[in-house]
Amino acid sequence: MKITPITPILGARITGLDLNAPLTPSDFTAMEQALHAHGFIVFPAQSLSPQSLVQFAKAWGRPEPHVIDTFHHPADPNVLILSNVVKDGKPVGLMDAGTYFHTDYSYLQDAARCTILHAINVPQAPNGTTFANQAVAYAELPSDLKARIDDFVVNHHYGNRDDLDPESRTVASVLNDDQKNRVNWVKHPLVRPHPFTGQPALYAVSGSSFTIDGMSPEEGKALLDELKHHATQDHYCHTHHYTNGDVIVWDNALLLHKAPLIDLSQPRELWRVTVKYL
Repeated sequence: MKITPITPILGARITGLDLNAPLTPSDFTAMEQALHAHGFIVFPAQSLSPQSLVQFAKAWGRPEPHVIDTFHHPADPNVLILSNVVKDGKPVGLMDAGTYFHTDYSYLQDAARCTILHAINVPQAPNGTTFANQAVAYAELPSDLKARIDDFVVNHHYGNRDDLDPESRTVASVLNDDQKNRVNWVKHPLVRPHPFTGQPALYAVSGSSFTIDGMSPEEGKALLDELKHHATQDHYCHTHHYTNGDVIVWDNALLLHKAPLIDLSQPRELWRVTVKYL
């Protein structure tokens, strides 16, 4: 196994492993340390079935099916199909998922640890996910602002606070009535220590975060917007462009991310599993 950093701010590439094979404890320890150090890790040239992908995901935590059960993979409901392909007049998967900066499952009380994507059929670059390092963004805030926000509590709900238009491509993927009934308001700290390393990071300041306890809705949104603009500056970001066979794992405690607004005429399919902490 070889681990190669992609950029100084984010990302590492791991080669020399077939993820269909069982992981040794030493291999998993090394890739876990790489994830915590680099925010996301990429395993190129993999070929996993839905069942193999879920088995790999279970090394990281407890898979939880996405609330949009419309596009669960028929072979395993823990796999969400992301696709712009239409077959027999019906979409194969979720088309424009997360095309705004957000943190996966931040609208749930039980936060997500990792998201794992497997690129099945992707167009040529540019086609990738943009990640923003929220630990570095927090570390570089002015000290007086850090002291002010360290104990703030934020109210989250499924959605994109910057776009609530159900016809928009940057709205949160639209839920049906049954799915809407399964999500409620939850609270998370604005600054969240990493569950494994203790490193503090801004948590989900874009996407599902709508208000802050003890502040008016207008004041809370203004502060969240200020933090979002700071935390998604180019020097905190890196975009990973996918190649067929890539498997990527990212750390939701460390990152914001957003999917690309792709050319809908170019077929695209990825499989996704999101896991909770064990």
